[in-house]
Parts: sequence; structure tokens; C-alpha cells
Amino acid sequence: MTSLDDLPIRDDLRGRTPYGAPQKTVPVALNVNENTHPIPEDVAHDIVARVAAAILSLNRYPDREFTALRRALADYLGHGLDVDRIWAANGSNEVLQHILQAFGGPGRSVLGFAPTYSMYGLLASGTGTRWITAGRDDDFELSPGTAVAAIREHDPDVVLLCAPNNPTGTPLSLDTITAVADAARGIVVVDEAYIEFADPGTPSALTLLEGRPRLLVSRTMSKAFAFAGARVGYLAADPAVVDALRLVRLPYHLSALTQAAALGALAHSDEMLAMVDEIRGQRERIARELEHLGFRPYRSGANFVLFGGVDDPHAVFEALLDRGILIREIGLPGCLRVTAGTEAETTAFLEAIANFAPSTRASAAATPAASTATTPASTPE
Repeated sequence: MTSLDDLPIRDDLRGRTPYGAPQKTVPVALNVNENTHPIPEDVAHDIVARVAAAILSLNRYPDREFTALRRALADYLGHGLDVDRIWAANGSNEVLQHILQAFGGPGRSVLGFAPTYSMYGLLASGTGTRWITAGRDDDFELSPGTAVAAIREHDPDVVLLCAPNNPTGTPLSLDTITAVADAARGIVVVDEAYIEFADPGTPSALTLLEGRPRLLVSRTMSKAFAFAGARVGYLAADPAVVDALRLVRLPYHLSALTQAAALGALAHSDEMLAMVDEIRGQRERIARELEHLGFRPYRSGANFVLFGGVDDPHAVFEALLDRGILIREIGLPGCLRVTAGTEAETTAFLEAIANFAPSTRASAAATPAASTATTPASTPE
């Protein structure tokens, strides 16, 4: 049988592995940061009606410029944005791919701050762009000084800032984003896939777009909108950037069905986002309870919590999986990541993870010594 090694693939792709989060059918799936709340029934009916109407014209190509969708996205984002400053694609991953196809490529580089979203490196390799990583500060934070020092060292063509950061959940200040935008000579992308879960009042990088034609803000409908299966991502940028992305996109890349479904969801944005407060509450509950159990939850502005203090992450991952609970191994020593789900899903996770808590281990270790001390008659004099 022919193997991948037998094929004449590009040399820079040899030895690489594709993106792959575990896909398992379990009662509690909290591993890929989905919004685990279902779409409201009345919204679902409206989306179905819009998709059904679109089916009647599937013999024709869709609107190549997806104008109605861009208008709806501009209205949702606000900040004075107009249609000519909006782009969309099949998930924010394709948006980022378009960016690297237009502004990266052979002989160019893209800089990220590790640990960060694993797809960045894969998108870089797929577009022939050199992937560079720089470090973060303690507790996965990223200060203006650290970020700017990396830009001055590496002089990248593109900078990717994940805000809040995946997989750590770390919020990113506007001070850091501003410093990066001012220091970088090329394109700066702020990936705000999880921004709707940030604490109320957290400013978006959208506030920084005016007067910065090389600053791009990427978003997705997969997370807060509970629309992961629809695959809709988008960005806001200078109109010239949107023109550049047109040069690399495939013709009619957003299907009529995708456009219809996204328009239906955006028409009910308030209802679609109504569960965000509840998810934030579960995120804080997870962090609070994990800390009480002796784990080390890190600061998160997303819909997930990264936590340390895990002696054997793979063993704990497998043990939770045996209990029907799927979370995420991310390769950070002593750490695991869990999505904030519904109240019932969070309860199931917290009850299960308590069996592996540092505080539980400490109590178990102390018990034999305490027992021996209180039962001298059981040992010979």
C-alpha cells in the first residue's frame, strides 16, 4: 500500500501531522471549546426556513461578494464599520489562511507567542510561510515590552495575536496590541475568536482600527454564537486589506447555504448570545472549584480554563474519558484544559476531577501516617 512518504509532497510538509483534536462520542464533551448550549428552537426554525429558501436557487452560484452577510456582520460589530471593511470565510481558520496567502508565503515569516493556537503553525506551513514563535511572560501573560522585543528581534511580515489566547485563555491588553501595531512593519492580526466571553467592559481591538491600515481583527461565529458546525469566520480591516484577500480566495467560497444560515443567526444575535453570561459563570465556577481542589487555574477571558497541578495529564485525561468526560491534553507539562459547558456538564467534570485533586492526594498520603500514630497497639513494642 502506498504511504504518505511515497508521494511527491512538498519537502517542507514531510514529517508533519494534521490538526487533530480527539473526536469521540461521550456524554460530556468539553475538549474543543464549543458552545455546548443548543441553538434556541425559534432561531433554529428561522435558520431552517432561510436555508430552505436558498435551496430553491442552488442551481445558481451564490453572491460571490456575500454582500448581505457582510452588511449584517458590520451591523453586529458596530464601531462605525461598513461593508467594505468586512471579510468572511469558512471559519476563522480560512480567514487566517487567506491572510497568510496574501501577506505571507515563501520567503516571508509569521510570528506568534507560544503557547498559542496550534493551527497558526499549520496554516503557516500550508502557505509556505516561516513560522516563528517567541515566549511569553510568567503565567502566559504577554506584556508590551516582551511582544515588542520579539518583533524587533525577528522582524516578521505578519504577527498573530490571540486575544484571549488559546489554549491558555489569557486576556491581551490594548496596550500590548497597540505597542505591537506600532512596532511591526507588516500585518498584525488580532484573533478575537473568544472575545464575547471576555469580562463585561473588556475593550475590543476593533477600537484600534482607525488609522491603522495594517491592523486586522479576526472573529468567528463558532464559539459564542454556538455555530461551530456552520463554519463562519470573518474579519474587520481596512478596505485595501479586503481587496487583497479577494486575490487569493476561491470563487464563490461561501455557499448560499452558509450565507443563509449565518444571516439567520445574526438576525437573532441577542438571543444567540443570551447564554454567554451563563458560560462565563461556569468558567468562574470551574476556576474557583479547581483552585479549592488544589489545582492551578490560569486567568481566562475565554469559555475554557487551563489548569496546572496535574501529576500525569495523560492518565487523568484517560481516566476522565473512561467516565464519559472528554477534555483536552494540550502538551503543556502538568496542565489540562476544559471547556465551560452547561451547569450539568460542569458539575460532572468537577465531580470527576476531584478524584485526582492535589488536595485529595495530600489527604491520602497523610492518612496512613495518621493511622499509625493513633494505633500503637497494632505494632510490636
